[in-house]
Amino acid sequence: MLLFTLTTDAKAIVSGEELDSLLYAVATENRDALERLYRRTRASVYSFALSVLKDPHDAEDVLQEAYLAIWRGAAGYASRGKPMAWMMTITRNLCLQRLREREKTVVLPQEGWESRIPDPDTLSPEDKTILRTCMEQFSDEERQIVALHAVAGLRHRQIAALLELPLSTVLSKYARAIKKLKQYLQ
Repeated sequence: MLLFTLTTDAKAIVSGEELDSLLYAVATENRDALERLYRRTRASVYSFALSVLKDPHDAEDVLQEAYLAIWRGAAGYASRGKPMAWMMTITRNLCLQRLREREKTVVLPQEGWESRIPDPDTLSPEDKTILRTCMEQFSDEERQIVALHAVAGLRHRQIAALLELPLSTVLSKYARAIKKLKQYLQ
């Protein structure tokens, strides 16, 4: 499907071992490692922040804050085989902090998803229109779950822990979102 093609094109999925080694290098204050980590994971972190905040500017701010927090917290990182989940937890906490500061969620404009997808030049105008329309079909939670799974490459169990939802809820919402996509595309 289109979303899975996007993941491959954006190279959003990186091995856990590679991310672990980059995080350990960041812990030694290696700026090149931070840059490589940023380049490999920025699309996933940004997509998740955007799915929570629904505001491109806030998502960009959280993206920057997340990597600053990763830089500061890398020394305390202990590998449990889930470096992306650790990074997404930092991003989630920053998003929640941002929402508390604003005390409301800003509605993402219709053109927001089309212009904010990672590497939009790889998609045809038709694909962009389909993607934008499909994302509009989802509820907020469904959009977050699909973004975390299809763009960030997280597993459903990791998404459940990150969003503090039961695994069964994540699985059913993801299945419902995919079903909506199939129905819409038919």
